[in-house]
Amino acid sequence: MVIFDEDLSPVQGQKLEQELGVRVMDRTELIIDIFALRARSAEAKAQVELAQLQYLMPRLKRMWNHLSRIRGGIGLRGPGETQLETDRRTIRRKISDLKRRLEKVARQRDTERKGRVGEFRVALVGYTNAGKSSILAGLSGSELFVEDRLFATLDPATRAVDLGDGYHALATDTVGFIRKLPHDLVASFRATLEEANEADVLCHVVDVAHGHWEEQYEVVESAISDLEFNPKGRLVVFNKVDRITHAEQSAIEDRASALLGSHVFTSTVEADGLETLRTTLRETIREQWPLVLLTIPASAGGLLAEVYREGEVVAREERGTRIQITVRLPVDVLGRLTAREEVAVFDAPPAA
Repeated sequence: MVIFDEDLSPVQGQKLEQELGVRVMDRTELIIDIFALRARSAEAKAQVELAQLQYLMPRLKRMWNHLSRIRGGIGLRGPGETQLETDRRTIRRKISDLKRRLEKVARQRDTERKGRVGEFRVALVGYTNAGKSSILAGLSGSELFVEDRLFATLDPATRAVDLGDGYHALATDTVGFIRKLPHDLVASFRATLEEANEADVLCHVVDVAHGHWEEQYEVVESAISDLEFNPKGRLVVFNKVDRITHAEQSAIEDRASALLGSHVFTSTVEADGLETLRTTLRETIREQWPLVLLTIPASAGGLLAEVYREGEVVAREERGTRIQITVRLPVDVLGRLTAREEVAVFDAPPAA
């Protein structure tokens, strides 16, 4: 077999195979094959199969020549013998069916996101094998599939995360990017990646120990730009800091401070290696909560308890039968309190 690190046109592939007398694969086909091996859920398999069929369509004639040498099925190689034997009309119909299924998945995900209104959402994006799943597992304490290999995670995983001091968030791991990621794959996984666009904070995870981390950073940033994602906040997470020296970290810190804006260094193997990330996310949540002045009856113990439980009390003053509290509150909690007749809500004075 001969593998090219660039995309080949159908004609190029056909002529190269005739000349070389062996199987020829280009970069796109190789990456799609890797995705097929990693696909586990029905959604991931549908996403990969759609990309496979879209790649196959213009190459159908050439693929016929290798029918006897290709095993079928998701998780093996290619769309399979049965699909390769079908004509273009059948494949087009299959592509349409898969698109409808994935559109339904996209609607379901949109409904799920609407159900999370009021929750602080964090999305982890980055180059493949940068450590996104390890970070999510470390933050949440959940068991997740983590392995040192390309595209170990294809399905988004969302977990509840305790950030400490009463702060909570929902964190989502997403499929990794790679240099020259095939457009068909990006399109197929767009519904999955939409989680990143809806996040309150987009954490771009970078493998700081990789010799070409800056190139990987630019690849992911370019993909985010192409997808037209515009999350509320951005944070660069330099992961695997345990694999570099203090001098290397200092040099990266200087460069990051000058060029990349908000950033943190993390390690999923060192004790407290994620505490800086937790602290930064807590501060981000705090900054996004509105600061208000509440007056509540002193006898409303349940309301007072809710304010202390759900928010961050800045100041408290008792005024006869009512208590005046300056507090930062999540938007959904503030909405519930505002609807209560016994609660008066005002903008907090600037001095607070």
